[in-house]
Formats: sequence, structure tokens, C-alpha cells
Amino acid sequence: MIRIQQLRLLPGHSEEELWKRAAHTLKIRREQVVALTVYRRSIDARKKPDIRFCYVVDVKVEGIAEKQCVERCHDGNVFLAQQAVYRFPKPGTRPLENRPVVIGSGPAGLFCAWQLAMHGYCPLLLERGQDVEQRKKDVEAFWETGVLQTESNVAFGEGGAGTFSDGKLNTLVKDREGRGREVLSIFAQNGAQQEILYEAMPHIGTDVLTKVVKNMRLAIEKQGGSVWFGARVDALLLREGKVEGVRLADGRTVASRVVVLASGHSARDTYEWLEKAGISMEAKAFAVGLRVEHPQELINAAQYGAKHPANLPPAPYKVTARSQNGRGVYSFCMCPGGYVVNAGSEPGRLATNGMSYNKRDSGNANSAVIVSVTPQDYGQEGPLAGIAFQRRLEEAAFLAGKGEIPVQRYGSFCGTGACGFIPENFLPCIKGKWRFADVASLLPKELYLSFVEGMGQFGKIIPGFDDANALVSGVESRTSSPVRILRDESLQANVRGLYPCGEGAGYAGGITSAAMDGMRVAEAIAAQYAPYGQ
Repeated sequence: MIRIQQLRLLPGHSEEELWKRAAHTLKIRREQVVALTVYRRSIDARKKPDIRFCYVVDVKVEGIAEKQCVERCHDGNVFLAQQAVYRFPKPGTRPLENRPVVIGSGPAGLFCAWQLAMHGYCPLLLERGQDVEQRKKDVEAFWETGVLQTESNVAFGEGGAGTFSDGKLNTLVKDREGRGREVLSIFAQNGAQQEILYEAMPHIGTDVLTKVVKNMRLAIEKQGGSVWFGARVDALLLREGKVEGVRLADGRTVASRVVVLASGHSARDTYEWLEKAGISMEAKAFAVGLRVEHPQELINAAQYGAKHPANLPPAPYKVTARSQNGRGVYSFCMCPGGYVVNAGSEPGRLATNGMSYNKRDSGNANSAVIVSVTPQDYGQEGPLAGIAFQRRLEEAAFLAGKGEIPVQRYGSFCGTGACGFIPENFLPCIKGKWRFADVASLLPKELYLSFVEGMGQFGKIIPGFDDANALVSGVESRTSSPVRILRDESLQANVRGLYPCGEGAGYAGGITSAAMDGMRVAEAIAAQYAPYGQ
């Protein structure tokens, strides 16, 4: 196949214009292009206000050999390409005495269970929270009333924490085996919009993602898998350094010598009993910070230009800095046209997250601006020190907001700040109760100073980013896991048959990378074992 890069067209162009541009680039007639697939699409806004869509396309031609067609172009943006095709491994020969057990239905557990189910392994997926329909009711009631369901909330339930997020699917993980594109394909098969297959920054949206994860669950069940909700695992059944099953909180036991641990980074009680069971873990670095909100139009003007075309999508941004004390400061989980959400999962503690619906039309842009932390910042030793650090921040946020999300204008937060970009009456878009409060007191002093320094640098990149009327809220404490559950080259923990997986185990950082890690674990299991019942 021939791949063409750097095809630039104006917003609002027709599909036929794209085909004609491809033919012109290849120096052939339009009729000779017999197939065209968009591999990647991004927005080129470097020459504002001359905004262009930039395409990478794969084409098939007739009437000329592909190699000859490429050679006569004399263009480095035209070349023969071979796309990585994902292949699940051939099954191993060891028989499975019991079905594989997957703990957690977040992206890692869900995609692990999906692959196992599609290849005949009949997995049992155990989720401590509720199915997505009940979970939506519980979360909306929490945002409206403040009454928390500790086992059914933004962190726990079908689809994991990613279900109540923007559904962002971009990742920096290299994809030599084609897992990343396979993740996108599976999402699209189950109801996500087809554009995620080629957008440079794909997203699904919370409202669509809730339907997608349900469809995936139904497909898993159709292929012989089972999904149990309200099934919190409280212990591993171990014997002579090997796993033999799990025990649920209600006393039931499930026998299995293959257990995938994909419980997510908010399952703090799980880490606690894992440590007591002797599972090897270590504290790891992560990042904490605050949510920052701006009018979406301010971001659009900065990214696209003041006179940008009206038919462009709400603009995202990504900003990074390094403070004088050497800490990284950067935006995280940026939500164009999104909402800040109360993502608390423990009584007396409050954590924020961000989410967008598919249309991204709230009117506000938000992202977490976070500062890197290391185990030296945690104030105590041990693999769970980072969790204790998170909890202290979340307790402070809960107290500052009296149980509601604390919000503060940036000028009050830092005692200064530029003015003139954002009106004084600018208000947050928040899911959950909120109040104006002292957010500046939430972060330790060194992190606070790094945050303010980073905001100043970002204001030079995006005018108005550090405006006095921008809004900060928090605390953003669950950007990734502060714990890594150690595993070897076979992807097993120090207990044989236990496969730590995804964000909660410390091996991913987002929906797509977690899903890819879940697939990788499924492959490792399949390479050893024959499908269940064979």
C-alpha cells in the first residue's frame, strides 16, 4: 500500500477533494485511486488563521505498480508502508483446570477479559462496583446530594475510572505489535465513533463510553465469559507460592490458578491486603496538582487564532514546564468543553478529575496542572507511602470545601495574576457541589511554588492561562498509581499465576495504555495455556 503524508486541506473540504489531492500528489489520474483510507488526521494551526486539516492516508492504485508510482513522485512524504497487524498468539498446551479470573473491569481488565473470551478462555471478570446503568445513577446522585456509595462511584464500577472521563485515547506508548490500533478498533466495533481510528487525539466522551463498555461486557458473555458485579475480592488463595483462587468480601471463593489483578489505582484497600499477603510492591513517583478552568473560547483563540473557522472542534492544549527546583509541571487529562468532577471514593476525602461528553460543549476548558512527586516527598517509608500522601491531600481538600469541591480564582490563589482575558463573572463547570474556598493551602509549599511557576510559564504560551479570573480547584491526586506491583518477564508477580496489570499495578497511564497492557497479559496467558475446556 502507498502511504501519503502531509496532505493539507481547508476545514469543510469534501471527501472527493481529499481523493483528488492524493491523486495529484501521486501524479496520477483521480480514476487510478481505487481505495483511500485515512490513517491519521490532525489540525495544523501553525500559520494562524490559515488552519488546515493535515492527513496521512493509505491508498491503492491501478494502472501502475505501487513501487513505480512511489519512485516517480520523488517525494519523501510518499512511500510504501506496511501497517502493523495485531495477532493474538497461538494457544499453549497446558490445560486450564478452572477459568481465568480477572479482577477489575477498567480498561486493563476489560480488554484482558475481551481477548481471553474471544479466544475461547471463558474468563470470569470480577468487578467490585456495579454495572454501568446502576453506576450512572449512583454517580449522579452523589454529584447532586453528596451521598457517596463507596463501592459504586467515579472510581469503582463497570469500565473503571476511565468511564467517567473524557474517554481520551491518545497514548505515547510505542505500538510495534499493533495493540493500540486494535484497542481503537474494538472500541469502534462496540459503538464508539469511527473517527477514533484516525484522529490524532481521539476521544469518545463519557456519554458514549458508558454504552461502549456495556456492549463489550455483553460480547464477553456471549463468547462464554462471565461478569460478576458487586464482587469485591478481599484475599488471594495461596499455596506454596502459587495462586489457587480468590476470596470475595461476601465469603464466596473462586478457584483458579490464573488470576489477573487489574483493580485500578483507587483500590487502596486492595493494596493493603496484597502487602499483608507478601506480594512484592514498591512506591513509585507520580504527580499531583489542581484542576484549572478557562473559557473554551480563550483556548480556541490561542490555538486556532482569533479569527478561526467556526467549524473546528474545541481546541485542546498540552503544556509542560520545569520549575527552578527541578520538578516537572505539566497539563494532564485536558478536557475541551468539559467538566471538573468530584471523583471521591472514600468518606472524608475529596479528589477531582475531568470529563467531557462527546460534543464537548460545556463552554469551559479544563485540565489538571500537576507537579511531579517522588517517594522522597511522601513523608514515610514503605510501598504504600504514596497512598498515605494522597489521602492527606484529599482530606485537606474535603475540609477546605466542607465536603464540596473547593474552588478559588487564580489571582486570589497566587496573590497576583494578569487580568483582562477572563471576565470576573466566569464560573466553573463542575459535576458535584462546589464552593469558593482556600485552594492555595492544599499543596505542600514546594509543590505550590512549582505550580505557580508553571502557570506563569504557561501564560506565556497561551495568553490568559494565568489570568487572575481563571479558576483552580482540587485536589488532583490520582493521576496515576503511587504503587508498582512488581512482575517479571512472564508478567507474573512473585506469586506464580498472579498477573498484575494496568494502571493500578503501575504499568499504564491512561485508557489506551491500560487496555494495551491488559491485552499483553491476555497474550502471556494464552501463550502458556490451551483454551478452557480443551
